[in-house]
Amino acid sequence: MGISNIITTIDIGSSKIRTIIWYFETESQEDFHILWVGVSESNAIRKWNILDMEEFKNNLDKSLEEAEKMSWEEISGAYLSFNSSSFEVIKNKWVVAISGGEIAEEDIDRALDMAKNWVDLPNREILKVIPENFIVDLEKWVKNPIGMSARKMDVEANIFSMNLNILNNIKKAVSDIGIEIFDIYPNLLCAPESVLSKRQKELWVVCIDIWAATTWITIYEEWSLKYSWVIPLGWDNVTNDIALGLRTSTTVAEKLKLEFAELDLEHKEGFSDKEIELSSLDMWEEWTLSIEYLSKIVTARYDEIFYFVREELKKIGRDGMLPEWAICVWGWTKIKWFVDLWKKSLKLPVFIWVPVSHDDFSDASISDPVFASVIWTMILSNKYSVPSKMFTMNISGLFDSILNTFKKLLP
Repeated sequence: MGISNIITTIDIGSSKIRTIIWYFETESQEDFHILWVGVSESNAIRKWNILDMEEFKNNLDKSLEEAEKMSWEEISGAYLSFNSSSFEVIKNKWVVAISGGEIAEEDIDRALDMAKNWVDLPNREILKVIPENFIVDLEKWVKNPIGMSARKMDVEANIFSMNLNILNNIKKAVSDIGIEIFDIYPNLLCAPESVLSKRQKELWVVCIDIWAATTWITIYEEWSLKYSWVIPLGWDNVTNDIALGLRTSTTVAEKLKLEFAELDLEHKEGFSDKEIELSSLDMWEEWTLSIEYLSKIVTARYDEIFYFVREELKKIGRDGMLPEWAICVWGWTKIKWFVDLWKKSLKLPVFIWVPVSHDDFSDASISDPVFASVIWTMILSNKYSVPSKMFTMNISGLFDSILNTFKKLLP
């Protein structure tokens, strides 16, 4: 196509693998143009363990092949994003002396490097180190200390790590199909960094990310990541509940969930129950199902997820006390009456984030919450990377410029 700044981002999930090939205008880094989206099944990952390496590589290859064919571009390198139940976020503090009397970028690099190195994480690899705040001499809650006069500087940082074996297997699979990894963004970090505005991050706001097997919670205040947690419940649990409750297959349960499930119907005014002929979904099923009964099964699992979200908010004293709402992302928020049940359970205003492209043509294909994570990766790869060097540098490791990226994450 003659476009020099083509970029590829891949989101690896436990249900789908999504690939976006896109480019941005050289004059305007905000103007994205999506060439194509490739989607394939993800059949080889369960609870973020790769069960079959060859199947996993085949799934990756299918997603890439679809995007390549339709965009007429050949992919050689990509940015990755994924979730994993092995992700862990811990806090660590460190203090450094300022030799020149004025804080420079090198001092921040040194503080973050020491905060990262002096953490004992056996069989884990550190992905990202995000500064929460700095203390400059006795001045607390400093967000960007560069240029300030000081004799010492303390840093408190959030350290993102994951299981080394799982990460190595993902790296090997991507490498085996001929793709170079430019960087990896954990979706626990992707969602809030891409979705939340600076104003929202200044006040208390929670970003809730419901996935197939997990639910992620990320809380910001005063532009800083304050708290994050992983709840081991997600969309797949709803499917399993329906299958068990109705004594049917997970295939039929998934169809029922996507086509007929609604939340909290028994409390809706004017609701009139209806029957579903299951033979329309599967020729071997010869009975009918009450819409209200299906709703009760689905609502019970969502109530459980909401309960654990509230418990995490209680730990930091923010249950029902978030000025900038709860921002919900990802495709599993599309179930009908989701927002109403969220508001009632969390006692907060609730907003669902939907990705929207600058291209009119692309809007029809990506303006859906299920594409949220791969869009986040696209946004971050453009925001925290140098476009002119993106495809010319020789990357020997998975994360070639962690500290430079973290400096850009400062407000």
